[in-house]
Amino acid sequence: MQGIKDKIQEIKSALPANVTLVAVSKTKPISDIQEAYNAGQRVFGENKIQEMVEKYDELPKDIQWHMIGHLQRNKVKYMAHFVDLIHGVDSFKTLKEIDKQAKKHDRVINCLLQAHIAEEDTKFGLSFNEIKSILASDEFKELSNVKIVGLMGMATFTDDKNQIQKEFSSLHSLYTGLAKHYTSFKILSMGMSRDYNLAIECGSNMVRIGSSIFGSRNYLT
Repeated sequence: MQGIKDKIQEIKSALPANVTLVAVSKTKPISDIQEAYNAGQRVFGENKIQEMVEKYDELPKDIQWHMIGHLQRNKVKYMAHFVDLIHGVDSFKTLKEIDKQAKKHDRVINCLLQAHIAEEDTKFGLSFNEIKSILASDEFKELSNVKIVGLMGMATFTDDKNQIQKEFSSLHSLYTGLAKHYTSFKILSMGMSRDYNLAIECGSNMVRIGSSIFGSRNYLT
């Protein structure tokens, strides 16, 4: 049976050079993350701030921590001193709170605006028009401690590859259009364990992979 190190190396060797692997370590123990770290992985994604803070305190400080889950504004302050990238910014209020907390630590925090591309109502995210409105607003331009470096999206959980491809392609089209006007746009975060190869075909340059590295999760722990 393949260990974490072998899985990391196998996935990384198959990824195009321009694609960043975010190892999604949510619910996984320190020992698993350390094993991935020892295999050369440095970018890890968590979806709960408290869990990420605990892992940050215990693990090597050259790890880049990405917040990939839905963000509760009242908890931003706990990660503002170290988080490397926030994937799921889905409101301007959240963006303002990140800016406020980043200022306290004299940091500029990189963020992705989360676009709603799935048919499922359960997925968070902004409409394409909302994203354009935020970026064009004077209020956004006044925020000096956040930097929008791209977009993130989650496709519908379905076996219909045509639908997934359509959703990813629509986000890629929005991203490329905005990147012509916003030089800070560098990242298009699309794709997870079940659909990351298709996401890459559609233009993703950052994939969030958890179960294919660490195995299935036990949400009871």
